[in-house]
Amino acid sequence: MTASTTADTVKPETAKGDAGNAPLAWVLQNVVWIWLVALVVLFGLFNEFFFTVFNMQNIMVQATVLGMLGLAMCLPLLVAEIDLSIPANMGFSSAVGVIAMNGLDLPWWMGAGGGVAVATAIGFLNGLCITRLKMVSLIQTLSMMIILQGALLAMTRGKTLVQLGDAYVWIGQASVGGGWPIMPLVFVASIIGLGIVLTRTVLGRSIYAVGGNPIASNSAGIRVDATKIKAYTLAGFLAGVAGFLLASWQMAITSNQGESFLLYAIAAPIIGGVSVFGGRGNVIGVMGGVLLLTIIQVGLAIVSVPSFYVGMIGGLMIFIAVAVDALRVRMFG
Repeated sequence: MTASTTADTVKPETAKGDAGNAPLAWVLQNVVWIWLVALVVLFGLFNEFFFTVFNMQNIMVQATVLGMLGLAMCLPLLVAEIDLSIPANMGFSSAVGVIAMNGLDLPWWMGAGGGVAVATAIGFLNGLCITRLKMVSLIQTLSMMIILQGALLAMTRGKTLVQLGDAYVWIGQASVGGGWPIMPLVFVASIIGLGIVLTRTVLGRSIYAVGGNPIASNSAGIRVDATKIKAYTLAGFLAGVAGFLLASWQMAITSNQGESFLLYAIAAPIIGGVSVFGGRGNVIGVMGGVLLLTIIQVGLAIVSVPSFYVGMIGGLMIFIAVAVDALRVRMFG
């Protein structure tokens, strides 16, 4: 029996149960959008500044870098793995690109491209270690994160890099039509591009299959290790793009660039419905998770909630998202 035939075969009892729980299933599948609408209304009622054009522009910009990291993080999750080094990869690779650009007097696009290439190579290395050396992804990427954070600190010597050049920072500062930033268009293009890859290509179908059942995928002729390596490599590429965008927006690279993004980079795809068990989720859900976390951060600041509560609320959101994911898998498979 082929994989498609197996997927299409549903027991009558299961189908009946799913029909009876259709409202609950809809809520579990769309919980991120329900939270999003509720919080937008709530913050708008507490402070009318929330609905101003300036604040909407601010939300779009802040969501861009987190969104790129969320898309990167969702790829290892879809193959039932994890990559804790993605935010550190973002900071390290952007610093490598800028240092090379300044040290070798390269044009800005070569510096940015070099940083993205380094990030892509790190993602590829992570994939090799996990598949060929059979290292546990949690521990391997944790060690890679620590290595990259230390390397970034050593390269910058604890200082902030500010010599980026006008051309390098253009995309992070440019706006059109009354201050609407251009940078979020990169996030939109990435959503569309990754969405096409995951839904319209052999690689995308292989990623879902490997995450859902690697043993069955291998029996069906899918190269499980190769698929995981490609997922990690693509995640590294997206992290590199995120690094360029963050540096361009901040007009600087700090010695701890990217460290504060780890919690939210993991939370965004999980909240958006990407399963920690692999094989489930989509880019629209990731976008929802990114917008939800960004609105929480911005909204709490607007209503003057102390900043040290934001991390606690972010952790609570992850806890709820994982609980919802476990409930969804238990009830509906």
